[in-house]
Amino acid sequence: MRIGCVKELKNNEYRVGITPSNVKGYVNAGHQVYVERDAGIGSGFSTEKYQEAGAVIMDSAKEVWEISELMIKVKEPLKEEYKYFRKDLILYTYLHLAADKELLDEMLKSGIKSVAYETLAERNGSLPLLEPMSQIAGRLSIQEGAKYLEKPFGGSGVLLSGVPGTPKAKIVILGAGIVGTNACKIAVGIGADVTIMDINLERLKYLDDIFGARIQTLMSNDAAIEEAVAEADLVIGSVLIPGKKAPKLMKREYLKSMKHGSVIVDVAIDQGGCCETSKVTYHDDPTYVVDNVVHYCVGNMPGAVPRTSTLALTNATFKYGLQIADLGLEKACIANDVIYSGINTYNGVITCKNVADSFDMAWQDPREIIK
Repeated sequence: MRIGCVKELKNNEYRVGITPSNVKGYVNAGHQVYVERDAGIGSGFSTEKYQEAGAVIMDSAKEVWEISELMIKVKEPLKEEYKYFRKDLILYTYLHLAADKELLDEMLKSGIKSVAYETLAERNGSLPLLEPMSQIAGRLSIQEGAKYLEKPFGGSGVLLSGVPGTPKAKIVILGAGIVGTNACKIAVGIGADVTIMDINLERLKYLDDIFGARIQTLMSNDAAIEEAVAEADLVIGSVLIPGKKAPKLMKREYLKSMKHGSVIVDVAIDQGGCCETSKVTYHDDPTYVVDNVVHYCVGNMPGAVPRTSTLALTNATFKYGLQIADLGLEKACIANDVIYSGINTYNGVITCKNVADSFDMAWQDPREIIK
């Protein structure tokens, strides 16, 4: 199969979909790999390294898109890339279609076959292609929150750990999944006063066993959230419903009772955000203020640490990408039915229920149309 990888166009996105090591794996399996010149520079991978691994280097993204049968990316295509969509192309990347109706419409119109990292689920319910970026985003959320609590960045001037004789910062984490757990790990390690909330009591029991008296676990509901965030210096939004828009747990009216200069880091922004006042921002202008509360809503947080992120992501994506390349999408699904869960669009049809539900649109189970 002809596999392509282009330079990401998203603002300040430095990750890349394939590493030189991946190229070698695909080439050794008998595939041809086409890489846009300098696609991996932001992650520390030179064009020469791709060449040494066996990739064909092309000078433009257009050339790579047009020759590829399987396009492997990191982030969703931008408007400039819609023109490359076609029915016989397989797109393998993060899509987050529940937050991007325009992209969904273009994909349906073209008939492109898409496999979304964020919805591919293993039999145990885990999300192996989302998990590494969730781990990074969760850990980064505390790092970024600490920065924007600093007075020069608009925050209240609170140090997360405090020092002897001063209070620790209060951190509230909404959602106890992979993002929330990793945020909790860093917050506890830094010495903050941590509360984590979720609707899953079993998950809260697990975190209580892991962290013990170092955290407070609370069942999540409107009243509990409103009360907790009123005392918070930093709120981490880390809720996820795979493929679906994030629920708006943080109501706008809650902000009025929050401390001036407190910070919200909405990691759920890729799926529309879990705060009613959230809107997508970028690394070059990451924050804005509503009701004296600083909002950090960068849609590609792991892009800030591209070397780590690219390695973590491609470690996970290569396995499934090779199966698709070896067998083609249809036969790969039959050989490994886990791949069905990653398919979001196929020949002009939505094949992910949660994406369809986000827009009250019809969908078809991919198992019924891919045989």
